[in-house]
Amino acid sequence: MLANYLIGLREGLEAALVVGILVAYVVKVDRRDVLARLWLGVAAAVLLSLGVGAILTFGAYGLTFQAQEIIGGGLSIVAVGFVTWMVFWMARTARSLKSELQTGLDRALEGGAWAVVALGFLSVGREGIETALFVWAAVQSTGGGPVPLLGAVLGILTACAVGVAVHRGVMTIDLRRFFTVTGYFLVVVAAGVLAYGIGDLQEAGVLPGRTSLAFDVSGAVPPTSVQGVVLQGLVNFTPTPSWLQLLAWLAYLAVVIPLVARATRRRGPSRPAAPAPESPTFATRTAGAPE
Repeated sequence: MLANYLIGLREGLEAALVVGILVAYVVKVDRRDVLARLWLGVAAAVLLSLGVGAILTFGAYGLTFQAQEIIGGGLSIVAVGFVTWMVFWMARTARSLKSELQTGLDRALEGGAWAVVALGFLSVGREGIETALFVWAAVQSTGGGPVPLLGAVLGILTACAVGVAVHRGVMTIDLRRFFTVTGYFLVVVAAGVLAYGIGDLQEAGVLPGRTSLAFDVSGAVPPTSVQGVVLQGLVNFTPTPSWLQLLAWLAYLAVVIPLVARATRRRGPSRPAAPAPESPTFATRTAGAPE
């Protein structure tokens, strides 16, 4: 549940950051008349994300076991690709995110009503689809059920509350440090989802070696024990991984963590929190937010 809570919190804050920047800029340039169109695009993106989540959850019902395993394993690997790209994207574009969004909004304001709707839809839709896909994969890898999903929902609700509080100047948060720390955490979670996806494909017979176990610690760490449930919920730990699952897990971490560290160093150190200026925007009221 904790892993899914942090996934929802991080993804929710990214979406809140985007929406906050767009809304604040609309107010700054005195174009409140387009706020309804912007919110229409955001609402459409949220509905699309919910639809994608529903399709992922219920779309495989009625299929054969092999087909379900192939779909589950394939989508888990796709989810890992999405979240990995997202972590690097945030590391590369954090400093220029605000200016890019404002430039896009300037063009949309010149393009008419539907251009503003499209901007709101595209800006939030990507985050929403990524969230739906990765949360689904993370929930599946921990055995499904309502508890992991509840964690993701609580994380998103927390992100919404934090976003509103920051936008109103009630609190400040070092977003740069937050996204760096949670980025590393998501990489570890993604490694577990990758191993889970490979296990599904092995179960379906697409990949070989499911019976060739790297180790078996189910006696020391039973899957139903407290430590087993905690480890599975946090990092998708399995006590009986195959060699292919273990090697993929190790290779992913060995490659991605150094690259994330390099991208983070290039972005520069985090600035200390500063008091909010008189003219509030979501980004400038947030210490360490993109410039």
